Amino acid sequence: MEDARFALSAYPAVSYAVRRFTHKATLHFWQDRKTAKDGTALEGVSRPLCPELVSVVIPTLHRPELLRNAVLSALCQTYSSIEVIVVIDGEDHASEQSLASIDDQRLRVIRLELNMGGSEARNIGVRAAKGSWIAFLDDDDEWLPQKVALQMDAAQAAASSFPVISTRLVVRTPEQDLIRPVDAVDPHLPVSEQLFCRRTIADGPYTMQTSTLLTRRETMLAIPFRSGLQRHQDWDWLLRAARHSRISFHVLPEPLTVFRVNDNRQSVGRTLGWQFSLRWAQEMRRYFTPEAYSFFVATECVARAVKADAGFPVYWRLLQEFISGSPTSRSLLWLAAFLFAPSTLRSHARRLLLSSAAYGLPERRSSPGSTSQNQAVTH
Repeated sequence: MEDARFALSAYPAVSYAVRRFTHKATLHFWQDRKTAKDGTALEGVSRPLCPELVSVVIPTLHRPELLRNAVLSALCQTYSSIEVIVVIDGEDHASEQSLASIDDQRLRVIRLELNMGGSEARNIGVRAAKGSWIAFLDDDDEWLPQKVALQMDAAQAAASSFPVISTRLVVRTPEQDLIRPVDAVDPHLPVSEQLFCRRTIADGPYTMQTSTLLTRRETMLAIPFRSGLQRHQDWDWLLRAARHSRISFHVLPEPLTVFRVNDNRQSVGRTLGWQFSLRWAQEMRRYFTPEAYSFFVATECVARAVKADAGFPVYWRLLQEFISGSPTSRSLLWLAAFLFAPSTLRSHARRLLLSSAAYGLPERRSSPGSTSQNQAVTH
């Protein structure tokens, strides 16, 4: 808790940017940025004389208002050498009209006649990219202005040839903004344990989320997203990439990505049940440590099964799967919480913990940019 509180006090620019990231503030920031000189940067952020081009890939479908916010947050980066590639994943005239109102030569739009899914839409964007670096952004998320600059500084300082640079999140709920993960990620842990082994009930599946990732284009061409995968696309890619010894993973302590949750939008991934998650985990099991596998079964499979009221035979099956990994006291607590604690009690406890963990983030007002859209593709 102290770490998260220190993070906000140590980075006033981040806290200030969080307050500005409503719909109107984003538009005002955009207008201000258009009048600034190219390459303007926040004080203290280093700049190479010839910065490498970063290609931002944004897959989208049927979320024109949120998409506009995402695109503007990418174009407003303090890092000067950026192109933004929006891949419209199927027929979507509203998104095309929304993008047409943005006058910036750095914006490129790829229109797909058929819906290919989030993974392949990203792969198409990567193949079309001109930059030597790729940063991903989901159409319902946003970036704080220093994100790419700080990531590129970290990438240049990384010892490995093919670093993957992530950030912490500003998790945006309808009620408040929260910093996640609560504690800084331990870089010495295996990637599967960084992703799935939660430390507290206030934590969630927020480590190395797609919109935080920046890496070399070569990496993405060699290890593309798995086409056709409807859920766990980022986890699937991260686990496969982690098997390559020349790829390293780094999570910056600053919260630089705004990630929206709990706004009742519908998507393919959100409707998939425990069966999909279990099949995926069993297929990918060689990429998990035993401890991470038990955590995943408890927090993803059991949680979804209980929500669907799947019944005792399913719970027994998942309990056996949980034991087949390497349960710890923490993963056992998660399992017991989902199986035995009433959902109302879990929700109440989580709300209390989340409220106490906001750590001084300013109260937000609702904005036009938070309007939900229907039939969104999971990315």
